[in-house]
Amino acid sequence: MLHKTVQVRLYPSQEQQLLLAQTFGSARWWWNYALSKSIETYKETGKGLGRSALNALLPALKKAEETKWLADCYSQVLQATTLNLTTAYKNFFDKRAGFPRFKSKHGKQSVQYPQNVKIVDGNVKLPGNIGVVKAKIHRPIEGKLKTVTISKTPSGKYFASILTEVEGENPSTTEGKIYGIDLGLKHFAVVTDGEKISKYDNPKHLAKHEKNLKRKQQKLARKQKRSNSRNKYRKAVAKVYERVSNSRQDFFHKLSHKLVSDSQAVIVENLHVKGMVRNHTLAKAISDVGWGTFINFLAYKLDRKGAKLVEIDRWFPSSKLCSNCYFIIDEMPLEIRQWTCPHCGTHHDRDGNAAINIRAEGIRMLKAEGSAVSAVGGEVRPKMGRKSHLRHSPMSTEAPSAYAVG
Repeated sequence: MLHKTVQVRLYPSQEQQLLLAQTFGSARWWWNYALSKSIETYKETGKGLGRSALNALLPALKKAEETKWLADCYSQVLQATTLNLTTAYKNFFDKRAGFPRFKSKHGKQSVQYPQNVKIVDGNVKLPGNIGVVKAKIHRPIEGKLKTVTISKTPSGKYFASILTEVEGENPSTTEGKIYGIDLGLKHFAVVTDGEKISKYDNPKHLAKHEKNLKRKQQKLARKQKRSNSRNKYRKAVAKVYERVSNSRQDFFHKLSHKLVSDSQAVIVENLHVKGMVRNHTLAKAISDVGWGTFINFLAYKLDRKGAKLVEIDRWFPSSKLCSNCYFIIDEMPLEIRQWTCPHCGTHHDRDGNAAINIRAEGIRMLKAEGSAVSAVGGEVRPKMGRKSHLRHSPMSTEAPSAYAVG
């Protein structure tokens, strides 16, 4: 079975907006209550509350005078909230995510409907008392509807993210190019297919809106709390952030589609972004550039096509290694953008050389894994490495390089 997700814009009526606000509020309250109970229980017993134990609290809450309004919320929305909380706890204990946070009414609001959502005449019909919500469905929705997530952005827009299940098997391909990508700040990506090197400049999405954002934030800071005027400017600030996010995602979608459409594998470095943003000089630029999101875009598009994403070890000396004779120099400060190999005399562009080395190392790892690949363009060094598990890729290909880091 294959899973696909389509996001569509919703246009609820005033009455439906009120009903959705009540649903968001009930789900948010239940998340915070269940999280609080789980924390208390863990402190007292050393064990948290599981999904069944949390759901068992709901009937009494729906009958209690202070919380009887919970009964107005569609029951499966609350149960889906419980599932999401227990999943968040599991991810925390498995060290895949941070500790679950309490939710605020001022951020993005969302609820999940695990079943009984229907597409009716190009609109979305939600179970319970909300009914048919006007929608703009821009592409056919194929397969069986599974989970539908309804969300409201801080700027006041409504969306439905529709997960469907389609019959079929995951495809697999060994045809196409193999791309090596060096991600950076001056150039967002330097890409090589073994024959040519392409450079994609960093669009600096946030920097383009920084003056406008600062002006609106200053006006927001001067408004009285809980006033209509403050709420108006809060939405104005949210709209600026939304434009930044939309332009960033548009860039990611276009570049990732371009790379995936004719490739059998894409190779990148496994960057430690959390550690890199500790550099206060570059923190804002690193956060704005969005390498992690871009790699996730590559991952799901490659997976859908049956191609491979390979992440090489972050300590692999891609910039310090000569792609011609494989000599490693001892130091390579960030300000050095061009260098000449002292061993063979080859002149290198720092980022282009790194992309070539990343590609070659990724192909070596694919072959060590036993994957069938046709490496078009460039030679591959016959080195071996140790396998371990990847964060993004369906393959276990990340390995410390056979080269010593100077």
